[in-house]
Amino acid sequence: MSRLSPALADTPTPVHREARLAQPVGAGVVTALVGFTSSFAVVLSGLTAVGATPAQAASGLLVLCLTLAIGMMLLSYRYRLPITLAWSTPGAALLASTGAVAGGWAAAVGAFAITGVLIVITGLWQRLGNLVAAIPVEIAQAMLAGVLLPLCLAPVKAVQASPAVVVPVIVVWLVLQRFAKRWAVIAAFATAAIGAGISIAVQHKHLDLAAMRPSLELTVPHWSWQAMIGIAIPLYIVTMASQNIPGTAVMKSFDYQVPWRASMSVTGIGTVLGAPAGGHAINLAAISAALSAAPAAHPDPKRRWIAAFTAGASYLILALGSAALVTLIATAPKGTLETVAGLALLATLAAALAGALKSEQHREAGVVTFLIAASGVGFLGIGAAFWALVVGLVVRKVLAQHQDS
Repeated sequence: MSRLSPALADTPTPVHREARLAQPVGAGVVTALVGFTSSFAVVLSGLTAVGATPAQAASGLLVLCLTLAIGMMLLSYRYRLPITLAWSTPGAALLASTGAVAGGWAAAVGAFAITGVLIVITGLWQRLGNLVAAIPVEIAQAMLAGVLLPLCLAPVKAVQASPAVVVPVIVVWLVLQRFAKRWAVIAAFATAAIGAGISIAVQHKHLDLAAMRPSLELTVPHWSWQAMIGIAIPLYIVTMASQNIPGTAVMKSFDYQVPWRASMSVTGIGTVLGAPAGGHAINLAAISAALSAAPAAHPDPKRRWIAAFTAGASYLILALGSAALVTLIATAPKGTLETVAGLALLATLAAALAGALKSEQHREAGVVTFLIAASGVGFLGIGAAFWALVVGLVVRKVLAQHQDS
């Protein structure tokens, strides 16, 4: 029996090439599914809280999918790197805790656009990026934890409002946390969708089929100083501190150097363009970035960009279902959306609390920041998140000087 020469043995056959291509393509599809299903409920909660109608919230989810998909495909193809993008989940949580601002939805849209401009400037002007990076970790994490707390309490409250739907969702999430953690939120959403469907059928509710078609609802931005300070600045800070900076760190852990200027320009411009349609912010992916950048996506690091490109293409398909999701959730029992969103954010809340209380020296400043952000109490028309950041920095400075004296 003849043997192949080493050169021929190492030559990839068509079957091998297809297998190697299927691996990153599969990883990209999983990246998109996990990113979308694990946090779309948070996005809808945030957009609705700042004044979006169901149609405007569906438009926001649609345009976020489109802008991050196009950005992801451009960056990954241009640099041949597994650069994955996502919407700002912490930013959406911030919106949910902020609520309506002076000027309503149009003012929130204006704040989204300003956030995009700030992200672009960060890529072009290094000093601004250094300024954001200089914000103490415990203060930034404490503000984020305070913003997340009310959302993470929602499943507890929803049990009382709609136990028949909510309890199975929580049970499924808990079981999957034990055996297949990556799929826990996806399974919880699927359970919620099934429960909502049964509830709709039993109560003979009718879905608005016309509203299930994807469409963009454009809003002319309104410029409100309260929205600029209460939404744009905190949204920019949490997006940079909780998404873009950690996202570069995740990529670096896999020996990839993210093109900073290009990434900030693409995500910033994408945010500006998506703002009139309701998109709050897109950014570098942090947690889901590992799904496309890890060896599981492809043994050859130079081929993993295919996973990120596929994830972008997958988001284009997922965008088509955005309006249908909003229509289903609008008809679902009370607390369904909030339950899925709260469960999706538990891990983020735990990490934020750990970061906020890690430093024993500045723990009091972190606690003060957390409490003000969690209170949801604004002042002068500006949301609690901004004041939490300001007061936390002041308390940290005062107590640090006291300890040094």
